[in-house]
Amino acid sequence: MNLPRRHTVLVDVGYLYAASGELVLGTSNRSEFKVDAEPLIHALIQLAAKHLGEDLLRVYWFDAARDRVPTIDQRVIAQMGQVKLRLGNLNMRGQQKGVDAQIRSDLETLARHKAVTDAVLVAGDEDMLSAIEAAQSYGVRVHLWGVEPPYGTNQAERLLWESDTVFTLDADTVRPYFTPTGRTRTPTPAEVFSGRPAIALPAAQVSAVPEPRPAPVRPVAAPLPERTEIVDIGEFVAQKWILARGRDNIGDLLPGPKLPTVIDKELLVEAEKELGISLRQYEKARLWVRDGFWSRVYREFGMSRPHGEGEQR
Repeated sequence: MNLPRRHTVLVDVGYLYAASGELVLGTSNRSEFKVDAEPLIHALIQLAAKHLGEDLLRVYWFDAARDRVPTIDQRVIAQMGQVKLRLGNLNMRGQQKGVDAQIRSDLETLARHKAVTDAVLVAGDEDMLSAIEAAQSYGVRVHLWGVEPPYGTNQAERLLWESDTVFTLDADTVRPYFTPTGRTRTPTPAEVFSGRPAIALPAAQVSAVPEPRPAPVRPVAAPLPERTEIVDIGEFVAQKWILARGRDNIGDLLPGPKLPTVIDKELLVEAEKELGISLRQYEKARLWVRDGFWSRVYREFGMSRPHGEGEQR
């Protein structure tokens, strides 16, 4: 006997906001844009109904806040009908902690208790893989939704493989809900290297919301930045990965200097995001990115560059 379809929507807000901001405004820094979250959630609900029917259990909205104390915007979301706010902790570096674990726990629990037949997962982190597999083992269909990347990819390849269906939110879908605040405060590579956290200023109150407009993007044909800038970007990505993925995880890449194909692709995609240009036609620039990456990794582990392996020029 076939069970009637009922679905849930689980949203990694950090991923949704960062990917959407990058796509429509050219920045993933949350302090640089304001999100009209209520209508965005309603739009996701309507889109899920179009794909899966009207029987929605609820939306799970996974976000983070300093010491798990909700912001005013988060309090508004918590009062919405059929929306469950889940909060992880936001550390001093602006990194979310505990959010992925909450998503995995809720998805697995819903599947185990057969509360839903379908789950929409808006996320990009490979850490979600075990939850997808567990939910599927209980008979739940998992539908992975992602935001269209301006270049490269913003979702783990394994997530795309394992999900039952994949759907992409394009720029026209998310643009109405994202408005620039006019701030352009982002951490520089030098700040990251020195360990100084960037201070995110609170979003300003605005009385009239202007029409969202894409931030100017450097065209593909733009002049290639200087070698030192590109090497710095490689070091910046290495430092970010050490903080986000853990020192031991990055240590598994040693002794180098050759990276596994999948990791190398991720490195170049991250570098392209920071530079705002495609590096596909610049072989020497790709070499410079790798040089910077390994320079930072070798320093982290107190190693010297392997004999005969100098920086590419």
